[in-house]
Amino acid sequence: MDFTGQIAVVTGAARGIGRATAQLFAQRGAKLALIDVDLEKLETVKEELSEYTKDVLIYKCDISDMEAVNSTFSDILENYGKVDILINNAALFRDYMPFMESTPDRWKLYFDVNVMGTLYCTRCVIPSMLENGYGRIVNIGSVAGVYGNRFMTHYSGTKGAVIAMTSSLAKEYAQSGITVNCVSPGSVSPSAHEDMDYVQPTDLAFMSRTGSDRENAELIAFVASKEASYISGQNIQIDGCRKLL
Repeated sequence: MDFTGQIAVVTGAARGIGRATAQLFAQRGAKLALIDVDLEKLETVKEELSEYTKDVLIYKCDISDMEAVNSTFSDILENYGKVDILINNAALFRDYMPFMESTPDRWKLYFDVNVMGTLYCTRCVIPSMLENGYGRIVNIGSVAGVYGNRFMTHYSGTKGAVIAMTSSLAKEYAQSGITVNCVSPGSVSPSAHEDMDYVQPTDLAFMSRTGSDRENAELIAFVASKEASYISGQNIQIDGCRKLL
């Protein structure tokens, strides 16, 4: 996979899968715009990527804030002139909470980030992709959005929405050179771990281990590549052969 000359935007790029995805794109020639609420960590990631490229823009941005997202993408487009690839990775992660304890305010918070944030970022790149007749949008879902995980109704609901949005949007732009797909991880190694290849035991998968950040990033990069030109509207699970839900 060669991304030379392409502009890739990765949200939630300061750690975990987002960080690993940014590294793969940098290694394979892309120019990057990285977005996260943690600017200090983004600066560290930019320094890590300097081994591969100097073409890295970083932005502190809360994707639930539409005006902030619009401003961020306006700057990206002003600097790079286009966006070829958008990885909608930023999200509030799962937390365990009985349904009756998950307040409406918490539901709103999760939907504002996980669903509306994905919407805001996507709306910013579609015009550029249509103008160039090319685009790759990869949304990061979750197996929770497929199965509906126990004690995670609010989180599962947001990821189910992202998966449905993916399918719908892919159909709308299927003849415009834009593909839209979703990658849904199962158990992933802790995002705070610096080693992108780190895995740990888990009873949730028949493989008896978590997936590494790099394994998830490799799938995301493939779906975002020119080689995946006939794949759109799909939700691809990467879950080590899921056992328990």
